[in-house]
Amino acid sequence: MAILWPAFLMAGVLEMLVFALVDPDTLHWFGGTAITLAPSAVYTLAFFVFWLVIAVAGAMSHLLSMPADDLNHPSAPGAPHWPR
Repeated sequence: MAILWPAFLMAGVLEMLVFALVDPDTLHWFGGTAITLAPSAVYTLAFFVFWLVIAVAGAMSHLLSMPADDLNHPSAPGAPHWPR
């Protein structure tokens, strides 16, 4: 939860910033065809993508900030029991 709530808040901020500049009705796919989704669907999908990306970045930052001894200790939860 220490990663998901800040990611949720920042996804909301990022969505406000992006859609202050981008109109969902004018979006096109890479091939040039217009996106036929409703604007609320575009907002929802964008929010979940932003939330996922920010949460993954936060989780990776948390994982990389942990000391190596905490990750590599043999009695750590989830530590591999092989090879012996």
